[in-house]
Amino acid sequence: MSIHELNPPLPDVVGDSALAALQRWARERPTRIALRHRRLGAWKAWRWIDVQREVERVADGLRQQGFAPDARLALCGAYEPSLLILALAARQLGGQSLVIDRDSRGDELQRQLRQVRPTFAFVQRRENVSHWLGSGLVEQWPLHLFCAQANAVSNGSWQVQPLSTLFVGEAPAVQREGWAQASEDDVLWIDEGTEWHEGLGHLLSRWLAHGEGLAFPETSESAARDRRDIAPTGLLLSAARAEALAGEIHARLAPPGTWRRRLCDWALENPRQGLRRWLKGRVRRLLGFHRLRRIEAPGTSVSRTLQSPARLSWLHEHLERVA
Repeated sequence: MSIHELNPPLPDVVGDSALAALQRWARERPTRIALRHRRLGAWKAWRWIDVQREVERVADGLRQQGFAPDARLALCGAYEPSLLILALAARQLGGQSLVIDRDSRGDELQRQLRQVRPTFAFVQRRENVSHWLGSGLVEQWPLHLFCAQANAVSNGSWQVQPLSTLFVGEAPAVQREGWAQASEDDVLWIDEGTEWHEGLGHLLSRWLAHGEGLAFPETSESAARDRRDIAPTGLLLSAARAEALAGEIHARLAPPGTWRRRLCDWALENPRQGLRRWLKGRVRRLLGFHRLRRIEAPGTSVSRTLQSPARLSWLHEHLERVA
Protein backbone atom coordinates (compact mmCIF):
# COMPACT_ATOMS: atom_id res chain seq x y z
CA MET A 1 0.00 0.00 0.00
CA SER A 2 1.09 3.54 -0.70
CA ILE A 3 -1.00 5.14 2.03
CA HIS A 4 0.01 4.77 5.64
CA GLU A 5 -1.44 6.39 8.71
CA LEU A 6 1.07 7.81 11.15
CA ASN A 7 1.43 4.65 13.20
CA PRO A 8 5.14 4.34 13.98
CA PRO A 9 6.27 1.45 16.13
CA LEU A 10 6.77 3.63 19.22
CA PRO A 11 3.33 4.56 20.60
CA ASP A 12 4.48 7.78 22.27
CA VAL A 13 5.29 9.43 18.93
CA VAL A 14 1.76 9.92 17.63
CA GLY A 15 -1.13 11.43 19.45
CA ASP A 16 -1.07 13.58 22.53
CA SER A 17 2.28 12.17 23.63
CA ALA A 18 3.92 13.59 20.49
CA LEU A 19 2.70 17.05 21.40
CA ALA A 20 3.80 16.49 25.00
CA ALA A 21 7.29 15.58 23.76
CA LEU A 22 7.42 18.75 21.65
CA GLN A 23 6.41 20.81 24.67
CA ARG A 24 9.09 19.09 26.71
CA TRP A 25 11.90 20.01 24.33
CA ALA A 26 10.54 23.54 23.90
CA ARG A 27 10.68 23.86 27.69
CA GLU A 28 14.03 22.13 28.29
CA ARG A 29 15.91 23.19 25.13
CA PRO A 30 14.10 26.30 23.90
CA THR A 31 17.06 27.82 22.05
CA ARG A 32 18.62 24.61 20.69
CA ILE A 33 18.15 24.08 16.96
CA ALA A 34 15.46 21.50 16.21
CA LEU A 35 15.19 21.81 12.41
CA ARG A 36 17.44 22.99 9.60
CA HIS A 37 16.38 23.28 5.97
CA ARG A 38 18.07 24.86 3.00
CA ARG A 39 15.64 27.10 1.09
CA LEU A 40 16.49 29.20 -1.96
CA GLY A 41 20.19 28.63 -1.32
CA ALA A 42 20.18 29.75 2.34
CA TRP A 43 19.95 27.68 5.49
CA LYS A 44 16.92 28.32 7.69
CA ALA A 45 16.72 27.13 11.28
CA TRP A 46 13.98 26.58 13.85
CA ARG A 47 14.68 26.35 17.55
CA TRP A 48 12.50 24.03 19.63
CA ILE A 49 10.50 27.00 20.92
CA ASP A 50 9.99 28.13 17.31
CA VAL A 51 8.68 24.71 16.31
CA GLN A 52 6.16 24.77 19.12
CA ARG A 53 5.00 28.25 18.10
CA GLU A 54 4.80 27.26 14.44
CA VAL A 55 2.64 24.24 15.28
CA GLU A 56 0.28 26.51 17.21
CA ARG A 57 0.29 29.04 14.36
CA VAL A 58 -0.57 26.41 11.75
CA ALA A 59 -3.20 24.84 13.99
CA ASP A 60 -4.89 28.26 14.09
CA GLY A 61 -4.68 28.46 10.30
CA LEU A 62 -6.16 24.99 9.84
CA ARG A 63 -8.95 25.77 12.30
CA GLN A 64 -9.83 28.93 10.38
CA GLN A 65 -10.06 26.84 7.20
CA GLY A 66 -12.55 24.49 8.83
CA PHE A 67 -10.26 21.70 10.00
CA ALA A 68 -12.17 19.76 12.65
CA PRO A 69 -11.50 16.70 14.83
CA ASP A 70 -11.28 13.50 12.74
CA ALA A 71 -10.49 15.48 9.58
CA ARG A 72 -7.98 13.83 7.26
CA LEU A 73 -4.83 15.63 6.13
CA ALA A 74 -2.94 14.06 3.22
CA LEU A 75 0.78 14.88 2.94
CA CYS A 76 2.64 14.54 -0.36
CA GLY A 77 6.23 15.65 -0.92
CA ALA A 78 9.68 15.68 0.64
CA TYR A 79 10.00 15.30 4.38
CA GLU A 80 10.90 18.79 5.55
CA PRO A 81 9.89 21.28 8.30
CA SER A 82 6.57 22.45 6.82
CA LEU A 83 5.36 18.87 6.43
CA LEU A 84 6.31 17.95 10.01
CA ILE A 85 4.69 21.07 11.42
CA LEU A 86 1.48 20.39 9.49
CA ALA A 87 1.31 16.81 10.77
CA LEU A 88 1.72 17.95 14.37
CA ALA A 89 -0.76 20.81 13.94
CA ALA A 90 -3.36 18.41 12.55
CA ARG A 91 -2.87 16.15 15.56
CA GLN A 92 -3.26 19.10 17.91
CA LEU A 93 -6.73 19.63 16.40
CA GLY A 94 -7.62 15.96 16.75
CA GLY A 95 -7.14 15.19 13.06
CA GLN A 96 -5.46 12.35 11.21
CA SER A 97 -2.41 12.65 8.94
CA LEU A 98 -1.61 10.25 6.10
CA VAL A 99 1.04 10.19 3.39
CA ILE A 100 0.61 9.77 -0.36
CA ASP A 101 3.51 8.75 -2.57
CA ARG A 102 4.84 11.89 -4.26
CA ASP A 103 5.71 9.85 -7.37
CA SER A 104 2.15 8.56 -7.91
CA ARG A 105 0.43 9.39 -11.20
CA GLY A 106 -2.72 8.49 -13.11
CA ASP A 107 -4.71 5.47 -11.98
CA GLU A 108 -2.43 4.78 -9.01
CA LEU A 109 -2.86 8.31 -7.68
CA GLN A 110 -6.62 8.10 -8.22
CA ARG A 111 -6.75 4.80 -6.33
CA GLN A 112 -4.86 6.26 -3.38
CA LEU A 113 -7.02 9.37 -3.24
CA ARG A 114 -10.22 7.32 -3.35
CA GLN A 115 -8.93 5.18 -0.53
CA VAL A 116 -8.01 8.10 1.71
CA ARG A 117 -10.62 10.72 0.67
CA PRO A 118 -8.74 13.54 2.43
CA THR A 119 -10.54 16.75 3.29
CA PHE A 120 -7.26 18.68 3.54
CA ALA A 121 -3.95 18.15 1.75
CA PHE A 122 -0.45 19.53 1.54
CA VAL A 123 1.07 18.89 -1.89
CA GLN A 124 4.58 20.25 -2.04
CA ARG A 125 5.18 20.80 -5.76
CA ARG A 126 3.12 22.55 -8.40
CA GLU A 127 3.42 19.68 -10.88
CA ASN A 128 1.97 17.29 -8.31
CA VAL A 129 -0.97 19.64 -7.82
CA SER A 130 -1.63 19.36 -11.55
CA HIS A 131 -1.69 15.57 -11.28
CA TRP A 132 -4.13 15.76 -8.40
CA LEU A 133 -6.44 18.17 -10.24
CA GLY A 134 -6.28 15.92 -13.30
CA SER A 135 -7.23 12.80 -11.34
CA GLY A 136 -10.90 13.09 -12.29
CA LEU A 137 -11.98 13.29 -8.66
CA VAL A 138 -12.52 17.03 -8.21
CA GLU A 139 -16.30 16.60 -8.04
CA GLN A 140 -16.26 13.60 -5.72
CA TRP A 141 -15.71 15.34 -2.35
CA PRO A 142 -14.58 18.76 -1.06
CA LEU A 143 -10.84 19.21 -0.56
CA HIS A 144 -8.72 22.11 0.70
CA LEU A 145 -5.35 21.67 -1.02
CA PHE A 146 -2.37 23.77 0.04
CA CYS A 147 0.86 24.23 -1.93
CA ALA A 148 3.74 26.65 -1.43
CA GLN A 149 4.25 26.93 -5.21
CA ALA A 150 0.63 27.29 -6.36
CA ASN A 151 -1.77 30.21 -6.63
CA ALA A 152 -5.37 30.13 -5.41
CA VAL A 153 -7.69 28.33 -7.82
CA SER A 154 -10.96 26.43 -7.60
CA ASN A 155 -11.64 23.27 -9.60
CA GLY A 156 -14.91 21.53 -8.93
CA SER A 157 -15.17 20.84 -5.19
CA TRP A 158 -11.44 21.23 -4.74
CA GLN A 159 -9.87 24.51 -3.73
CA VAL A 160 -6.13 25.16 -4.10
CA GLN A 161 -4.60 27.79 -1.83
CA PRO A 162 -1.06 28.98 -1.09
CA LEU A 163 0.51 27.27 1.91
CA SER A 164 1.07 30.70 3.46
CA THR A 165 -2.69 30.81 4.10
CA LEU A 166 -2.18 28.38 6.98
CA PHE A 167 0.70 30.25 8.59
CA VAL A 168 -1.35 32.95 10.27
CA GLY A 169 0.41 35.68 12.22
CA GLU A 170 4.10 36.57 12.16
CA ALA A 171 6.83 33.97 11.82
CA PRO A 172 9.47 33.74 14.57
CA ALA A 173 12.28 36.16 13.76
CA VAL A 174 14.94 33.49 14.23
CA GLN A 175 13.39 31.47 11.40
CA ARG A 176 14.67 34.07 8.96
CA GLU A 177 18.24 33.52 10.06
CA GLY A 178 20.40 30.71 8.75
CA TRP A 179 22.96 28.36 10.28
CA ALA A 180 25.26 27.04 7.59
CA GLN A 181 27.22 24.94 10.04
CA ALA A 182 25.95 22.64 12.75
CA SER A 183 29.01 23.29 14.97
CA GLU A 184 29.15 20.64 17.67
CA ASP A 185 25.44 19.76 17.56
CA ASP A 186 24.22 16.27 16.88
CA VAL A 187 22.30 16.44 13.61
CA LEU A 188 20.26 13.69 11.96
CA TRP A 189 20.15 13.98 8.16
CA ILE A 190 16.95 13.19 6.20
CA ASP A 191 16.80 13.02 2.41
CA GLU A 192 13.50 11.20 1.86
CA GLY A 193 9.93 11.85 0.80
CA THR A 194 6.48 10.35 1.13
CA GLU A 195 7.48 7.55 -1.23
CA TRP A 196 9.01 6.07 1.95
CA HIS A 197 5.65 5.15 3.39
CA GLU A 198 6.77 4.47 6.94
CA GLY A 199 9.31 7.28 6.97
CA LEU A 200 7.23 9.98 8.60
CA GLY A 201 6.43 7.77 11.56
CA HIS A 202 10.08 6.78 12.00
CA LEU A 203 11.20 10.37 11.60
CA LEU A 204 8.77 11.75 14.19
CA SER A 205 9.61 8.89 16.55
CA ARG A 206 13.36 9.49 16.34
CA TRP A 207 13.12 13.27 16.51
CA LEU A 208 10.69 13.63 19.41
CA ALA A 209 12.06 10.75 21.44
CA HIS A 210 15.65 12.05 21.47
CA GLY A 211 15.28 15.80 20.97
CA GLU A 212 17.96 15.71 18.31
CA GLY A 213 18.13 18.29 15.53
CA LEU A 214 17.05 17.30 12.01
CA ALA A 215 18.44 18.67 8.75
CA PHE A 216 16.97 18.48 5.25
CA PRO A 217 18.42 19.33 1.82
CA GLU A 218 16.88 21.94 -0.45
CA THR A 219 16.24 19.28 -3.12
CA SER A 220 17.30 15.72 -3.77
CA GLU A 221 19.58 17.03 -6.50
CA SER A 222 21.40 19.34 -4.07
CA ALA A 223 21.54 16.78 -1.24
CA ALA A 224 25.25 15.95 -1.58
CA ARG A 225 26.26 19.62 -1.44
CA ASP A 226 23.88 20.42 1.40
CA ARG A 227 25.04 17.38 3.38
CA ARG A 228 28.63 18.62 3.19
CA ASP A 229 27.49 21.98 4.63
CA ILE A 230 25.86 20.38 7.65
CA ALA A 231 28.20 17.40 8.19
CA PRO A 232 25.56 15.36 10.03
CA THR A 233 26.35 13.00 12.88
CA GLY A 234 23.63 10.54 11.79
CA LEU A 235 21.62 9.45 8.77
CA LEU A 236 18.03 8.20 8.83
CA LEU A 237 17.17 6.43 5.59
CA SER A 238 15.13 3.77 3.86
CA ALA A 239 16.66 0.74 2.15
CA ALA A 240 15.98 2.38 -1.23
CA ARG A 241 17.79 5.55 -0.20
CA ALA A 242 20.71 3.52 1.19
CA GLU A 243 21.07 1.89 -2.23
CA ALA A 244 20.97 5.27 -3.96
CA LEU A 245 23.48 6.76 -1.51
CA ALA A 246 25.87 3.85 -2.02
CA GLY A 247 25.58 4.39 -5.77
CA GLU A 248 26.25 8.11 -5.34
CA ILE A 249 29.39 7.40 -3.32
CA HIS A 250 30.53 4.81 -5.86
CA ALA A 251 30.06 7.34 -8.68
CA ARG A 252 31.99 10.08 -6.87
CA LEU A 253 35.06 7.91 -6.33
CA ALA A 254 37.67 7.59 -9.04
CA PRO A 255 36.91 4.88 -11.65
CA PRO A 256 37.94 1.31 -10.77
CA GLY A 257 41.42 0.45 -11.93
CA THR A 258 42.81 3.99 -11.64
CA TRP A 259 45.57 4.80 -9.19
CA ARG A 260 43.29 7.16 -7.25
CA ARG A 261 40.68 4.44 -6.81
CA ARG A 262 43.35 1.98 -5.70
CA LEU A 263 44.42 4.54 -3.10
CA CYS A 264 40.85 4.77 -1.77
CA ASP A 265 40.51 0.99 -1.62
CA TRP A 266 43.90 0.72 0.05
CA ALA A 267 42.86 3.29 2.67
CA LEU A 268 39.78 1.24 3.54
CA GLU A 269 41.78 -1.93 4.15
CA ASN A 270 43.22 -0.60 7.40
CA PRO A 271 41.95 2.97 7.88
CA ARG A 272 43.34 3.39 11.40
CA GLN A 273 46.97 3.62 10.32
CA GLY A 274 48.85 6.75 9.25
CA LEU A 275 48.38 7.73 5.61
CA ARG A 276 45.40 5.40 5.18
CA ARG A 277 43.59 7.15 8.01
CA TRP A 278 44.33 10.54 6.45
CA LEU A 279 43.10 9.41 3.01
CA LYS A 280 39.89 8.00 4.42
CA GLY A 281 39.30 11.24 6.31
CA ARG A 282 39.71 13.22 3.10
CA VAL A 283 37.16 11.08 1.29
CA ARG A 284 34.72 11.24 4.20
CA ARG A 285 34.96 15.04 4.24
CA LEU A 286 34.21 15.21 0.50
CA LEU A 287 31.12 13.08 1.14
CA GLY A 288 30.02 15.15 4.15
CA PHE A 289 30.59 12.17 6.46
CA HIS A 290 33.48 13.46 8.58
CA ARG A 291 31.26 13.75 11.70
CA LEU A 292 29.11 10.71 10.91
CA ARG A 293 28.74 8.24 13.77
CA ARG A 294 25.71 6.13 12.85
CA ILE A 295 23.29 5.26 10.06
CA GLU A 296 19.76 4.22 10.98
CA ALA A 297 17.63 2.25 8.52
CA PRO A 298 14.53 1.18 10.48
CA GLY A 299 12.72 -2.03 9.74
CA THR A 300 15.14 -3.55 7.23
CA SER A 301 18.63 -4.92 6.72
CA VAL A 302 20.33 -2.50 4.38
CA SER A 303 23.32 -4.78 3.91
CA ARG A 304 21.04 -7.46 2.44
CA THR A 305 19.19 -4.94 0.27
CA LEU A 306 22.18 -3.40 -1.47
CA GLN A 307 22.73 -4.91 -4.92
CA SER A 308 26.51 -4.91 -4.55
CA PRO A 309 28.12 -5.49 -1.13
CA ALA A 310 31.24 -3.67 -2.31
CA ARG A 311 29.22 -0.46 -2.61
CA LEU A 312 28.55 -0.63 1.13
CA SER A 313 32.18 -0.27 2.13
CA TRP A 314 32.09 3.45 2.97
CA LEU A 315 28.91 3.00 5.05
CA HIS A 316 29.40 -0.39 6.64
CA GLU A 317 31.13 0.57 9.87
CA HIS A 318 28.21 2.85 10.77
CA LEU A 319 25.46 0.49 9.64
CA GLU A 320 26.82 -2.12 12.03
CA ARG A 321 25.82 0.14 14.91
CA VAL A 322 22.14 0.25 13.96
CA ALA A 323 20.00 -1.25 16.69
